[in-house]
Amino acid sequence: MSIAVSRRAFLLGTAAGTLALATSRVAAAAEKLKVAGIHASPVENAWNSRLHEALLAAAKDGVIEYTFSEGVSGTDYPRAMREYAEAGNKLIVGESYAVETEARQVAADYPDTAFLMGSSGGPAGDNFGTFGTWNHEAAYLAGMLAAPMSKTGTFGAVGAIPIPEVNILINAFRAGVKEARPDAKFLVGFIGTFFDPPKARESGLAQIDAGADILFGERIGTADAAKEKGIKSVGSLLDYTPRYPETVFANAMWYFRPILDAAVKDVQAGQKTGKDYSPYSFMKEGGNDIVFSETMVIKDSIPAMEEKRKAIKDGSFKVPVDPSEPT
Repeated sequence: MSIAVSRRAFLLGTAAGTLALATSRVAAAAEKLKVAGIHASPVENAWNSRLHEALLAAAKDGVIEYTFSEGVSGTDYPRAMREYAEAGNKLIVGESYAVETEARQVAADYPDTAFLMGSSGGPAGDNFGTFGTWNHEAAYLAGMLAAPMSKTGTFGAVGAIPIPEVNILINAFRAGVKEARPDAKFLVGFIGTFFDPPKARESGLAQIDAGADILFGERIGTADAAKEKGIKSVGSLLDYTPRYPETVFANAMWYFRPILDAAVKDVQAGQKTGKDYSPYSFMKEGGNDIVFSETMVIKDSIPAMEEKRKAIKDGSFKVPVDPSEPT
């Protein structure tokens, strides 16, 4: 009798232990990853908005717990990184363009925290991952649609700063135009900052005065110049058409969620994050694509663009990645 009772007690105890272990595993899997976003510009800035929206969506999906700061200056950026790391955030997302050396030092000081930074440099150590804004494939396709729309044959582009990530987009747009219009001419201007819509507008107006009648707006504010002068424009990163329905005919969209998901997965799995996550920006990964208005573009240009789009997605065509400064 006592043996039977002991055996039963043992089985019940084992079952309870197994159930407790399974429950703890489920709880661990369901635990949200603490993620912080550090934005050098306001979150309404085109580039930052893409990160911010993806992080908000991941939080809404229950994947992460998200907190953020915006308008963080270069001098305060390393301090913000340290504060978020010490607050227990396991992944910190941001940009290290203005603080490459300092950001890498912070990452080295906090080896148990993963950092995912927009950067012109490569990854560092086991925990400093980088990514580039590579919506160049969509920019190329936008160039194909833009080519036959110009009456002057002169195309303008307004960028932030001539760093590789910006140069790649402008050069890809120009390459797309050249495919359909080899004799095209180009004007380019850099405003020297990542967020200054009035300055981007002024640069766009100067290019229009110089003969451009199609503008590629790598920076927000470019479409304001196009609208003011009654010409057409291409948007970058997000969909500007609802804001400029008679002006912006195509947008080279960029989606940060594939990059974020890959980094979150690595952190949760205990994998090293000191790597380049840029490939998740590619069209085949869902990282970029073109959105355009069929009523605004020349219909005969759509089939060739769609054929090229299909080739990009299946890997049979690769858009040139040209980081050289456009002139």
